[in-house]
Amino acid sequence: MADINHTLIIKAPPAEVFHAVATPEGLDLWWTHESSGNPAIGETYQLNFTEEYQWKAKVLVYNPDAEVTYEITEADADWTGTQVSFRLTNDDGHIRLDFSHTGWKDMNEHYRISSYCWAMYLRILKRNLELGEFVPYDERDLA
Repeated sequence: MADINHTLIIKAPPAEVFHAVATPEGLDLWWTHESSGNPAIGETYQLNFTEEYQWKAKVLVYNPDAEVTYEITEADADWTGTQVSFRLTNDDGHIRLDFSHTGWKDMNEHYRISSYCWAMYLRILKRNLELGEFVPYDERDLA
């Protein structure tokens, strides 16, 4: 098994960071094209990227302003069954965001591409929260 891990420091209030990683409206600001769902343990999120990528994730952990974890339940073969987690800690007035995408079966090409893409998406998240930048979904060219 292989895991993807990233850590970044974000200069924003914990509630804003948590909203961005734990709610459909927040996810749409930096990751998904359009998502929906009820932010609570046991609920399922619909994660829409394109017509070919209509994925689902179950909320496993939901601790406001602290942590959210999703299990990817419907996606491509490499992502299905993996878990995506965001853990927030206050680090001297800033938020330390520890991101992980765990449970990959192989360190294959898709794993390597996803690791890079997560880093780029997390950069979009950070710039959105700190600078108010919004990159429309169709302009989020990660290549």
